[in-house]
Amino acid sequence: MTFYQELQLSSTGSKQLIKNTKDKKEKRRHILIYNFKVYLVMAFCVAVVSLYSKCTGSENSVVGVTVLLAVLVLRQADFGIRTTHGLISIAGIFGILIVGPYLASQWPPVAALCVNLVCIMLLMLLGCHNVIMYNHSTFVLGYLLLEGYKVTGHAYVLRVEGLLVGMAICMFVFYKNQKNRPYRRTFLDLFREFDLYSARSRWYVKLTVIVSTAMFIMSALGLPRAMWAGIACMSVCLPFTGDGAQRAGTRAGFNVVGALLFALLYTVLPESMYPYIGMIGGIGVGYSAGYAWQTAFNTFGALSIASGLFGMTGAVALRIGANAFGAAYTMLCSKIMDYVLQIRITKKEAVS
Repeated sequence: MTFYQELQLSSTGSKQLIKNTKDKKEKRRHILIYNFKVYLVMAFCVAVVSLYSKCTGSENSVVGVTVLLAVLVLRQADFGIRTTHGLISIAGIFGILIVGPYLASQWPPVAALCVNLVCIMLLMLLGCHNVIMYNHSTFVLGYLLLEGYKVTGHAYVLRVEGLLVGMAICMFVFYKNQKNRPYRRTFLDLFREFDLYSARSRWYVKLTVIVSTAMFIMSALGLPRAMWAGIACMSVCLPFTGDGAQRAGTRAGFNVVGALLFALLYTVLPESMYPYIGMIGGIGVGYSAGYAWQTAFNTFGALSIASGLFGMTGAVALRIGANAFGAAYTMLCSKIMDYVLQIRITKKEAVS
């Protein structure tokens, strides 16, 4: 395997390669390449987000995160339709990211709920037809982040410009890498194939309703960072309810682990090091092959920002509470919705 090929491996793939290599010299080589990859990716992410922050303002650093995640995904993932039609999906997705989060962040909870229901559903339809690619975790996450870090006035104009540039980059990368895909489905088939009696479409509806209503509850109660609950719901609401049960416990539990680790670092490190805690979390994510520890280290970046607003104790309590609520709420709603849909399916079968 070449140096470049090893750089393309996931953390799981790299760790498996190191484990299976018997030759000590080769094992050391694989370990060095793995470490180099982790820090290379981290440096690249920091560079992209920093560039976006410089060009669009620090309040729009989240745009850099959103575009970066989209580019990394679209290098390898597709939409299950013709590549040229996939470009239309990308345009639609970024159009939603430009308009939806802004409206939802400015309007009262009930109106925001309506906006989120429409926009998240459209993101699922446009970006998740090929379920195995798991694209929703990128596009819905970007939507929630943009809504959570709201801007107005000139800052919003800069956000729009940043997203448009990101859209162009994503289109270029997507077409370059996916142009030889042999799909026959078209853009309109994304909508034609929607059927409430199919597992995929039911999942679309479940995720949309659960994420949107969880954020509505947080907002209606006057609690900040409603997006944290939404992200937890999105992460736990998998296409098959049974798969989400284990993840719900992992999500809630390892958010506690991550929050406690963050609190420890926040306590022992000097204040001058606080801005680097998020970076430490990013490195931790790079070394994590499983969902559990990725969840734990992902808390560092979010808590680094929130601690400046709510204090360390308040941010940690809010993070743990929002994720526990999101995980539990997802499982409850998912079971109720599955039960209701199963009744409808049974009645339809009885009539036919």
